[in-house]
Amino acid sequence: MAHEHLADLLDLDAVVLSEYHREVAEWVSAHLPERGRVIDVGAGTGTGTIALARQLPDAEVIALDVDGEMLKHIQDKARASGLAGRIRTVQADLDQAWPDGLKNADLVWAANSLHHMHDPAHAVAQIYQMLRPGGLLAVTELESFPRFLADPAGAALEERIHTAMARGRDEAGMHMHEDWPARFAEAGFAVESERHFAIALQPPPGSPMAASVARYAMVTLSRARHGLADKLSVDDIAELNAQVLALPARDDLTVRTSRKVWLARKPAG
Repeated sequence: MAHEHLADLLDLDAVVLSEYHREVAEWVSAHLPERGRVIDVGAGTGTGTIALARQLPDAEVIALDVDGEMLKHIQDKARASGLAGRIRTVQADLDQAWPDGLKNADLVWAANSLHHMHDPAHAVAQIYQMLRPGGLLAVTELESFPRFLADPAGAALEERIHTAMARGRDEAGMHMHEDWPARFAEAGFAVESERHFAIALQPPPGSPMAASVARYAMVTLSRARHGLADKLSVDDIAELNAQVLALPARDDLTVRTSRKVWLARKPAG
């Protein structure tokens, strides 16, 4: 069930933030040869895998993830998109050695995945070794997780939720506050570019996107309710339950989040 909810959340992120994902994929693809090899590290449900395969129609795209069910999900999406012949999936725990048989890549793409690594410096060093000379590393990390409730009471509740979730991520050892440019430089990369994306969406009431945003909010807040059962007050849990139940009838939901993207190049010489 946890896997299904996470897959649903990632797919909804791809739908609701489709313009952001398209823009990032276009920007990154403009820095690559058309017939390159792409490795998507921690591919999840394949948002980046699919976007890059579409942007680079002559490229080979390889999705790596530790979760076999996620990789099956990517295979299903690739078939549905007519991309099955160009996308390969490989199950791998990237906190361990990279799998044998992978050839050097022109691009390694890591979208919201590096902060999960046990040792980020080691992970970035392995990526450096996997890239051909002159190859590109593209890394996306969340600056702020999505928020949906714009009314004062809802916004205050979300603030408490996000504070508790951040504390939980720190306790779990996630590297949310990593100095990624410093990690890239330590491994030998030269940072070419950095972009900040501040996303604020409010879809028209009754539109298909409004329904997707409501579903995105429901899955996000339901996951928070499950994960924070012992970290929020009884009153906050009750208010969160009420907010989740009311989501389908609301027409004022927004999506507010921010993300940062870095492009780092392995020297050609």
